[in-house]
Amino acid sequence: MAAQPQFSEAKTTQVAAFFLRLHGGRMHYLKLLKLLYIADREALLRWGCPIIMDRYVSMDNGPVPSTAYRLVVEDIPKPNWRRYISPPVGDYEVELTPTVAPTDLLSRAEEALIGEVFDQFGRWSRWKIVEYVHTFPEWRNPNGSSIPISLRDILAAGGQSEERIEAVLGELRAEAAAEQALSGSY
Repeated sequence: MAAQPQFSEAKTTQVAAFFLRLHGGRMHYLKLLKLLYIADREALLRWGCPIIMDRYVSMDNGPVPSTAYRLVVEDIPKPNWRRYISPPVGDYEVELTPTVAPTDLLSRAEEALIGEVFDQFGRWSRWKIVEYVHTFPEWRNPNGSSIPISLRDILAAGGQSEERIEAVLGELRAEAAAEQALSGSY
């Protein structure tokens, strides 16, 4: 898999908390994961760079940002996420904690895109969103498993030219290499 910039739990938490605030503070985690995917997909197609830098997989209920999925459902250390977002409760809903999540890692353009995605899909039921994301060409039915979705898959499914795809992937590889060099982990 091509190198890409690192996933940020802190930024993912801020995006998820932003969606939750727009939805009144509570949402089924399946719907939240779909909104995260749609926002990341749209950012990649528009700007050549996803917002949360996750890795994506096809699952039975559609495409999912896989690390964000793990933040929601697995009992793994997640200091940022659990500070601002509860574990799933009741009908598998997550909710904001009383501590208000910051938005300092989000650009104005990212906040606007999150708002745009919410305006379009935030009032839909989780099952209507699942039905919608099943129409994305990059999603393949994993039949109870999961199948990786590459950034190339998303860009091609979004109608990007091969030249544009190569340019975007080159930029993301360069950004990942710069992050590694700055962190000292070659």
